[in-house]
Amino acid sequence: MAAGGWCGRQAVRALRADSGSRWGRRAAPEPRAVGGTSRGLCSEGERGVSYEELKELKKSSVVHIDVRERWEVDRYGKIPASINIPLNELVEALQMNPTDFREQYNQKMPAKSDHVVFSCFAGSRSKQALNFATSLGFSRVQHYPGGFEEWAKRELPEKK
Repeated sequence: MAAGGWCGRQAVRALRADSGSRWGRRAAPEPRAVGGTSRGLCSEGERGVSYEELKELKKSSVVHIDVRERWEVDRYGKIPASINIPLNELVEALQMNPTDFREQYNQKMPAKSDHVVFSCFAGSRSKQALNFATSLGFSRVQHYPGGFEEWAKRELPEKK
């Protein structure tokens, strides 16, 4: 679905509607269907990448963003060459001034035309991240549904 379509609008509504907190922190928003429809936020087919596809993409100039919480990355490790931006920081991070982004995340900020792949532990949060990025105008975004869980079964994770 094109940026700004149903998928993008719903992601922004879900983020804005969320005001709950968990353990004293702002909770990551859950995607919600509006108008009684039960369809998903985005079609999986063209947006999900497999382990093999992600490995191949990482050989090119893909930007890989891990949206797990920092404590998860600290405790379990990460997929090599990924940038950790927790889901609850993502929308703000993708709208930062590029200089501020570099200072905060020690990486160049992705452009809206860059190929970006999101991952998390098992695919739920990365799908939300994909929806948020699409709503912000990022046009080449995908997510890795297998997440860190699948990656760690196949390769040793990188430790911080």
